[in-house]
Amino acid sequence: MSIAPSDSKLVHRARWTLPVTAVALAIGLAACSSTSSSPTTTKATSATTAPADPYAQTDLHAPAGTLTGAGSTFDQPLFTKAFYAYNQKNSGVTVNYASIGSGGGIQQFQANTVNFGASDVPMSPLDISKATGGQVLQVPVALGGVSISYNVPGVATGLKLTPKVLADIFLGNVKTWDNSEIKSLNPGVKLPSNPIQVVYRSDGSGTTYIFTNYLSTVSTAWSSGPGTGKSVSWPVGVGQKGNEGVAGFIHTTPYTLGYVELAYAIQNNFTYAKIQNAAGQYVSPSLSSVAADAAQKPNITSVDFSIVNQTGAASYPISGYSWALIYQLQKTATTGQTLVDVLDWLTHAGQSQAASLDYVPLPANIQQLARATLLQVTGPDGKTKLLTTS
Repeated sequence: MSIAPSDSKLVHRARWTLPVTAVALAIGLAACSSTSSSPTTTKATSATTAPADPYAQTDLHAPAGTLTGAGSTFDQPLFTKAFYAYNQKNSGVTVNYASIGSGGGIQQFQANTVNFGASDVPMSPLDISKATGGQVLQVPVALGGVSISYNVPGVATGLKLTPKVLADIFLGNVKTWDNSEIKSLNPGVKLPSNPIQVVYRSDGSGTTYIFTNYLSTVSTAWSSGPGTGKSVSWPVGVGQKGNEGVAGFIHTTPYTLGYVELAYAIQNNFTYAKIQNAAGQYVSPSLSSVAADAAQKPNITSVDFSIVNQTGAASYPISGYSWALIYQLQKTATTGQTLVDVLDWLTHAGQSQAASLDYVPLPANIQQLARATLLQVTGPDGKTKLLTTS
């Protein structure tokens, strides 16, 4: 499986990048794993280390089989490495995942053509009403941040932006890098007069939902205009598909600014802005600052899930969870048991993979929420619980 790019600055992230079509992650990445490099920046602190799992399985017992999933590009790097690690313990289980964006993942899940979907925003009641496989369960699987990354020659990382200025850039009110609003926040920084080239996600995207949810929270002009959604009508800019597409555009095009899942920004050595949070502090996205934001709202549900712009001096305000989408009533007990075992491992022991890829390990209470949700899954008789935790 040859996916090493010619551009060395994008090598690490591209190793974990999948094409739009489904790829056998668990088996096909053996060659990739032998050459993968470690993250270049941001080490997990003790505060972000995944807690011990009281039900951790040393001898995994999931039956052999193949699972298919589709959706979030935000999740794809974590899924790639985690499902490969799971396969090393369960050689009979293969997980095929298509990184097509949250919107596409929801559509395939609704049509019941995949075993699970993945989205950076839970399905809405309208989304759920279109699901053809019965009662929907939504399982938190990942926690991360959305960086505001930019490519401005000569301007180092840490450019400061307020919520108002950030919203004004994406509304098209702030058009050049040397605009007085940006200059006043960054005295001593030599800003060019070049126009700001905004880039956004062209596909239905949970990352877009998190970012536009943040903008709607901090800007009445944004909330009454483009608003919050997986897709919105962008006032300015150009669209690119997937986190990979936006990241690639920023990397190759000077004077650009866009929103990119944090792991892509860290592992590709992007420059990214410090965002003023609700406490008035300018905070860079990192594992610890995303964890600090999430800690301010420990009790989330698939209905009350937003954690953007939380209080706390250390909180990075553009953060969010990602969710696996599954049906409560599984078509077969064998495939259903494989599915819940894989997802239970992913949200517990598998969180050891998170920090190495610049995701925040799920907090202990969110791991408990994931397991409580998976314990609701049954076989086709509607009675037999499929998850075993001992």
